[in-house]
Amino acid sequence: MQTRNKLFEDLSQVMTNAMGVAQGARTEAETAMKSWMDRWLADRDFVSREEFDAVRLMAQKAREENAALSARLDALEGKADKKPAAKKTTAKK
Repeated sequence: MQTRNKLFEDLSQVMTNAMGVAQGARTEAETAMKSWMDRWLADRDFVSREEFDAVRLMAQKAREENAALSARLDALEGKADKKPAAKKTTAKK
């Protein structure tokens, strides 16, 4: 029959507890770092990717509308240039 050594059991228990403490410390450090990074980014007025994409789409739509209005204006100006000048009538005295 094999006997267990009390020293090895105690050492095993200490190592198991140390691993649990290390994992808890790691989780706490990650949470603290994430919180600090979020505060730092918020203070810098950075925008999220979603906000950036939304503004980019708005700008693209505005450019397209501007191009359409410019083309419409060019067409209207072209029609105005092609109209003959109105004849001036002078009254005879």
